Amino acid sequence: MSKKLRIGIIGSGGIAQGCHMKGYASMPDLCEMVAVCDVNPETAKTAADKYEVKKTYTDYRTMLAEAELDAVSVATPNAYHMQPTIDALAAGVHVLCEKPLAMNADESRKMCAAARESGKILQVALQQRFTGQARFMKQFIDGGNMGDIYYARAQALRRRGVPAWGVFIDKEKQGGGPLIDIGVHILDFTLFLMGYPKPVSASGKTWDTLGKNPDLVNPWGEYDRAKFTVEDFAVGLIKFDNGSVVVLESSFMANLDGDPFQTQLFGTKAGAIVKGWGESPIEIFTEQNRQLFNMKPTNIPQVESAHVDEVKAFVDAILHDKPSPVPGENGLILNAIFDALYRSSETGKEESVDISY
Repeated sequence: MSKKLRIGIIGSGGIAQGCHMKGYASMPDLCEMVAVCDVNPETAKTAADKYEVKKTYTDYRTMLAEAELDAVSVATPNAYHMQPTIDALAAGVHVLCEKPLAMNADESRKMCAAARESGKILQVALQQRFTGQARFMKQFIDGGNMGDIYYARAQALRRRGVPAWGVFIDKEKQGGGPLIDIGVHILDFTLFLMGYPKPVSASGKTWDTLGKNPDLVNPWGEYDRAKFTVEDFAVGLIKFDNGSVVVLESSFMANLDGDPFQTQLFGTKAGAIVKGWGESPIEIFTEQNRQLFNMKPTNIPQVESAHVDEVKAFVDAILHDKPSPVPGENGLILNAIFDALYRSSETGKEESVDISY
């Protein structure tokens, strides 16, 4: 493809302006943002002005019909991921969809089927895969240094961090709370490092007591506790067909020390703690010659912006006919696991995970 890719943006709020559009703007020789869409015309204009995009829309269908696009980013609230994605794919347009892929597995199935039918790329915006930590650990693991990873503990926990903007506390528009918002990142990161084994069942529990308590401080801003309809804490145990197990913990509000965002991997040759950020984000625990070693690598790749790099990977895949860097099927797996965990919290039973489509 010799010409620049023509890019459209569906949903042009904070995540679009700060991440997706920033990524496209970093590659002016490869792509050009030609249209921005948002149901709020002022938001669309703000985004367009910021990145010097000439055309704005309030209806993405009109944009798809008129703008002659090669690809779009779908950066709408979760409840509005599915239909724009399906419509864009049907129009022959590649899609980078913000995480989570959808509100639930049923929606994800329809999106994956649409991508399969169209032959176009559907990528899920899960930027943790593009961090230096992910790149280092993936190479280290694929080199056989960890052996078989049979257990992992994934944590995305905040002491007091309820997003007071957008629709993060509205289950009807978001689909869930921290599990589907930040748990999705650490779970994808963990499964990516483990080779994305196939889940078979999950059991979990959610709570919403702290999030509804008006007496608790929230440094991220005030919000109406009466409108808090998601969980504030979730924990789950997920079983996979290769015998491995992952425990997932995620919170917007929890009485703990700090805000851990990390995964702990247990392999037959070595273990590791991998953090999302910090000065020493990786520590590896191993044994050689009957001696125990704790190791901190010093050559972790430096990544200026994982958000920008995920967009670069999307553009590169389109231009060079590569598979999706983060396939929609992975997004389906995540949604299906969350569905099972939410069901399990209600039924008190272990629930099966269905990833068919």
